[in-house]
Amino acid sequence: MPSFSRPLLTLVPGSATDAEHRAPVDAFTAFPPLDAAAWPAPVESDDSWRLDALCAETDPEAFFPEKGGSTRDAKRVCTGCPVRAECLEFALANDERFGIWGGLSERERRRVRLQRRDIISA
Repeated sequence: MPSFSRPLLTLVPGSATDAEHRAPVDAFTAFPPLDAAAWPAPVESDDSWRLDALCAETDPEAFFPEKGGSTRDAKRVCTGCPVRAECLEFALANDERFGIWGGLSERERRRVRLQRRDIISA
């Protein structure tokens, strides 16, 4: 049976390739701390509109009907909702594919996306 040595895999650049001559690495000196200013600021999503959404007070099943089921009840709730526009924009921005959002079904939201794309490309 042929003998072979296993390759030495290391994550530390410039470290010794021979296992006998390898010195222990101090992670605090090998990897200096990152400058906090170099990181992008976290994106804060303003989901506070959800607190005022009328759908939060109703049966969620109405907003996610079975295929071919009625969306009438959910859309009726949306007509009186004070955050309908924010809800619709959230669904469009996050590519929500299921349910009633902002009073529109997935098919209706797809039309809105296409209309906006046409306006932008014109």
